This record gives sequence, C-alpha cells and structure tokens, in this order.
Amino acid sequence: MIEVTEIINFDATKPQTPCYVVDEKLVRANLEKLRGVMDAASCKILLAQKAFSGYWLYPLIGQYLSGTTASGLYEARLGWEEMAGKPVVSTSREATARPPQPLTETHVFSAAYTEAEYNELVTFCDYIIFNSFTQWVKFGSAKTTYPQTPPKFGIRINPEHSTQGSAFGGTASYDPCSPGSRLGVRATDFEAFAKAHGLDGISGLHFHTLCEQNSDDLKTTLDAVEEKFGKWLWQMEWLNFGGGHHITRKDYDVQLLIDCIKHFKQKYNVEVYLEPGEAVVLNAGFMITTVLDIVENSGSILVLDASAACHAPDIIEAPYRAPITGAVANGALIPAAGEANEKPYTYRLTGPTCLAGDIFGEYSFDKPLNIGDRIIFGDMAHYSMVKNNTFNAMPLPSIYSAKANGSVGLVKSFGYNDFKNRL
Repeated sequence: MIEVTEIINFDATKPQTPCYVVDEKLVRANLEKLRGVMDAASCKILLAQKAFSGYWLYPLIGQYLSGTTASGLYEARLGWEEMAGKPVVSTSREATARPPQPLTETHVFSAAYTEAEYNELVTFCDYIIFNSFTQWVKFGSAKTTYPQTPPKFGIRINPEHSTQGSAFGGTASYDPCSPGSRLGVRATDFEAFAKAHGLDGISGLHFHTLCEQNSDDLKTTLDAVEEKFGKWLWQMEWLNFGGGHHITRKDYDVQLLIDCIKHFKQKYNVEVYLEPGEAVVLNAGFMITTVLDIVENSGSILVLDASAACHAPDIIEAPYRAPITGAVANGALIPAAGEANEKPYTYRLTGPTCLAGDIFGEYSFDKPLNIGDRIIFGDMAHYSMVKNNTFNAMPLPSIYSAKANGSVGLVKSFGYNDFKNRL
C-alpha cells in the first residue's frame, strides 16, 4: 500500500526537469515518528542506506536516529564519514530527563565479504554481520589485530517464515525466506555449528524478512524467531529486526511494534535494532518531469523527459505503481492523478528511451495535459536515486532539496562526464 500525499511545500515549476526533490519538512516528520518509537521502546533505529543514501541529509537524520546500516563497503564508509560522530537528540517529553544517546553507529551486512573489503570495514564499523558461518570462521573468528576497538559480530538468521504473500506480484525476489534463499542461516544449520564450535565472539543475531509491511507480519516473524532460535537469544547482547518496517505509514500499528520490542528486551535482555530505509523518507520525495511529446495510438501517450527504466526502475522491476501527486498544466497545479478512466483525461505515461516497455503506467487527470506541462510523481526518495542508471545515455535527474520555508535548492546536477566516466 502506497499513500498519495498531496502536500507539496515548494514551487514545482522552479526546478529544471527531470529532477528529484526531497522535502526536508516531510523527512523531519518521519524522523519524529521514528524517534518516538525509539524513546517509547528504548530501541535503536538505523537508516538503511540501500534505500536512501542522500548524505546531504545525514546531519539531520543523525539528530534523530542511531546511525546507519550498509550492504557493503562503500555504503558503510559513506555512513561513517557523513553521519558517525553526530550526537542523537531526543524529541519526546518523557525522554528529556535521560542523558543523550551515544554517538551514531555504523553497521554493515553483506552476503559475502572479500578480504580487502573486510580489512577496511574493521577499521571503522561498529557492527559487522555475517551471512554464513563459513564467512564468520574465515574473518570474524580469526585472530585479527584490529587498529582500534574490535567491532561486534553477528550472524544473519533465516526464520524460514514467509510473509510476502502477493506483495509485488508474489515474486520470490523480495522474500529472503523463500525456498533456496541464500540469505541467512537456517535453524538446523545454526544448531549444528553451535554444537560443534560454540558461539564465542558472536554477540548478536540479525534477520531481515519484511518489505513495506506492517507490524502484524513482524509479530508472526518474531514468533518464528523465538521458536527456532530462542534458546540462543539468551547468549546474545543484541538482536536486529532488519528492515521493511513501514513505520511512518498512516495505518502502521506502532503500538504492536513497541510491544514486540519490549517483549524481546525484557525476556532476553538484548538491545534491539531496527533498520528501515523507506520509512525514513516515505512520501517525502518527488520526481518532476516534463511532457515532451504526445503520441496517439489506441489512446493518448505522453513521452516524458524522465524514464521509468532509468530513473524509477522499481516501477518495472518490482513491479510498482508510482503515485502521481499532481501536475502543472498551463502553469497551474492540478490535483493528484487517478487510475485509468477514473478521471476525464487518461494517458499512458512513458519514457524517451528505446525500450518499448519504458512505461510508468496509465493515469487519469482532471484536465487535459499538453506538451510542456509537468507531472509530479510522489514517493520518489527511496529506491530511485540509489538505483537509477544511464541506459540509452539518459541524463541522471538533478537532485533538489526543499527547505521548511518552501525554498528549493540544488543539491547536485549531472552531465555528460557522469555518463562517460562510468565506463
């Protein structure tokens, strides 16, 4: 479920298209909600940079969250360089009497590390999580001389409890618990290793099974974790619930999440981490495009200066239907788009690349659109900038930041050399 936010706090006619605009006011509102969970449950929440790595906002994010988590060396280094060392503040009235939280942390998980990557990660990461005991034996349990305080080590587990259902067409690509998954250690394999070698040096466990889901799916997953791995949790210092928690979504059951966290903290005496990515910037980003041409073929087809395949690839890969927050027709902002034929004027929205399937989808509007009008896609902060590409030598969209006062400032623009220097 993706909400359509109709809050546009900036002048959508100002930025040069195609572009992404991240609204700092909306990001801060999400951070306030996440910080509220941290204070109520006494847990730690990390930014999952695989969803959003707009580091110009890390000073802001670092004021609220406990740090960053990464999928590899470069993300880990980015989080450490741009956020680590920033103090975390509390925003809740109940927490004001408590001392400030420690400086932000840097966590990393990868399905497999190279020796060169690992040797660099140990110089600055606070937590390193392994996907297998093979990698743990090769790296974590080795007698390594660390340049500073050693990181804490964890193992990713596989609860073998799928909750994806029909999400994203039911594809196994988004289900780490699907049969044959390479992600995480199953309980039978975990027990065999623990009996043979013990768990000395492993201070925590990590699982990540959710994707854009509510806390009811987390609850059933935690039941499976307790059933299959509970006897080892008594030995652990921390437990990471992974990401995929849509905490800042309007219908999210925050109280159930808090109850789940408190249960594990009280029963097992562990520190609990969550590492959402989308929830940090949910409904806080936009992609603005301009209509370049209109083609008639069994309906009206708009060719935009932005590409679904290049600039919002989840639309094709997931698949995912992006909400349209509004449009600028003849210089005036018109309301959000509807489904095909829901409103008077229906169009198929497409990109300019040679890919026949470069299609955003079919949408309807209250007024007719013309060449030169602008279309504003919503919920475009996460999994857009981190996944975009230059297929067909498509220029990457510029990135803008909308301030609380409504002003829009350019963060970064891209040109020919950005395309050329990739290869």
